[in-house]
Amino acid sequence: MAKEITDIVVEGMSCNHCVNSIKNAVGSLKGVEKVDVDLATKKVTVEFDPEIVKGNQIKEAIEDQGYDVTM
Repeated sequence: MAKEITDIVVEGMSCNHCVNSIKNAVGSLKGVEKVDVDLATKKVTVEFDPEIVKGNQIKEAIEDQGYDVTM
């Protein structure tokens, strides 16, 4: 399985609730292996299998939580 790691800039995160909602939303996607959220840098790092889940699906999962995403 080929893994890919991407960094996503997420605007609007301000607390641990934000961190948890993003981790849960992205982490529940099939093919996502690891999700790290850094409030200070507004960066979400996702390790995933691109054959199972696509970057736009990860972006949509974050946007569905109410955040603005830059990839």
